[in-house]
Amino acid sequence: MKPHAEVEQVWPRDGRIKVVGRLHGLDAARERGWRLTLTRRSRPDHVLRYDADLHGERFASEWSVADLAAYDGFSGAEQWDLHLTDGTRKLRVGRRLDDIRGKKAIMVYPQLAVPGADFGVQPYFTVEDNLSLECRS
Repeated sequence: MKPHAEVEQVWPRDGRIKVVGRLHGLDAARERGWRLTLTRRSRPDHVLRYDADLHGERFASEWSVADLAAYDGFSGAEQWDLHLTDGTRKLRVGRRLDDIRGKKAIMVYPQLAVPGADFGVQPYFTVEDNLSLECRS
């Protein structure tokens, strides 16, 4: 299996989303400078970047859903994909090591309202068991 950022916990609450996990397939002792990126699928030039705290192979990152309000103005739904990057490598954030397939229908997270916007944000697992966000009005 190729290197990726394995999700262990997703915490959507109080207008924030926190993701906790571990790097899989890398020598974590030499890893530093990682950031979490949220990339809008329909507009890959729309990218939000957040610090990722790394302790050994464990990572954690947290952000406010209010940051997505700057990208309002869509109709229907918009998806954002999550990656961990160190500037040269880009690892997809997902959950693959638990042998549970089809998480999209099994693991359902609450939608969080975005202050000052007419949409909400909901974390979800894709059909490939990657973690993404959906913004829906």
